[in-house]
Amino acid sequence: MDDFMIRAMLAGVGIAVAAGPLGVFVVWRRMAYFGDALSHSALLGVALGLVTGWNMNGVIAAVCVGVALFVTWMHTRPEIPADAALGIFSQGALSLGLVVAALSQGARVDMMAFLFGDVLATSWGDVVWIWCGAGVVLILMRFYWHAWVNAALHEGLAILDGVPVARLRLLFMFLTALVIASAIKVVGALLITAMLVIPPVAARPLARTPEGMALGAVLIGAASAPLGLWASFRWDLPSGPAIVLAACVFFGVSLLFGRRRG
Repeated sequence: MDDFMIRAMLAGVGIAVAAGPLGVFVVWRRMAYFGDALSHSALLGVALGLVTGWNMNGVIAAVCVGVALFVTWMHTRPEIPADAALGIFSQGALSLGLVVAALSQGARVDMMAFLFGDVLATSWGDVVWIWCGAGVVLILMRFYWHAWVNAALHEGLAILDGVPVARLRLLFMFLTALVIASAIKVVGALLITAMLVIPPVAARPLARTPEGMALGAVLIGAASAPLGLWASFRWDLPSGPAIVLAACVFFGVSLLFGRRRG
């Protein structure tokens, strides 16, 4: 197997390992729109990295974390609906990123890779970055899993039980920003939310416990990466959309299997 395919598979599986458990809470708390806002903000980070020449991964992560912090603050402003604030940030960040990218010579070519993903161009440095991020996500998810589950089931009761809901929400948004910053080169900014949502939803009909749903999301995401890469290599397809379509196939199969079992 060619070296670039090995790097691509490791990167895809690393994203699946990180996105699977987080995606479970994105689905439970209906935060897909938040993922869209962060992914569009990641494009602003890409544009700033292209213009300034700074480390791309660091700039993307910094922008995503900054937006996550601002969105958290916006939740404390009852006069502005949460979905409206996310919509403004999502479209505003996307537009600003494209404008900033236009200031950089040759950015239009580079932006296509970040819009739709270019996992075949992943370097070993990108692989290390992705797996380090996945390791951080798994460690923190293991430590705070039960508290997050309690907060997702009933936030009010979790507060009465002494769960630091506000701090956990902030940490969750930080981890989501980290995953999005890691995944943008694999599946692209326009498709990142799909990898946070589709594998957990596909695992839901097959799982009996929250832990089973998280594990199923990881396995489905990890299987979608090599399957999508194989389809991309076999039929000369764009790699990011091919990975997402592979996840959609698993979603369709899980629906059929879940109905028969039900």
